[in-house]
Amino acid sequence: MTTQLLLTASQLPDGTHWLTAAGEIDMTNAERLDRALADLSGRVVVDLGSVSYLDSAGLNVLFSYAERLELIVPELLATVVEVSGLTELAAVRGPEGSPSVNGRPEGRESGQADVSP
Repeated sequence: MTTQLLLTASQLPDGTHWLTAAGEIDMTNAERLDRALADLSGRVVVDLGSVSYLDSAGLNVLFSYAERLELIVPELLATVVEVSGLTELAAVRGPEGSPSVNGRPEGRESGQADVSP
């Protein structure tokens, strides 16, 4: 049985793609996330704020695209994202108003613009 995952894609005026995920990302549906990211070119903000579970299959997909991703990660997923090492390859931040995930101040890494929907 496939775990429920809702993916919604949009594009910001500057051309940045925004992909919002809701539900759980696991081995039963990680391929859907992979296809969604493969279909989007260039920089992609992936909002995981409504994701309640992320397993290694989902992490593997995110690692595959890490160089062009900015991840918005809720506190619930922050530890798994940080321990996996994904914070070393992708820009990662908490939702607005929450602490940063990778020890940097809230928002983008130094020298990078903040992107909001």
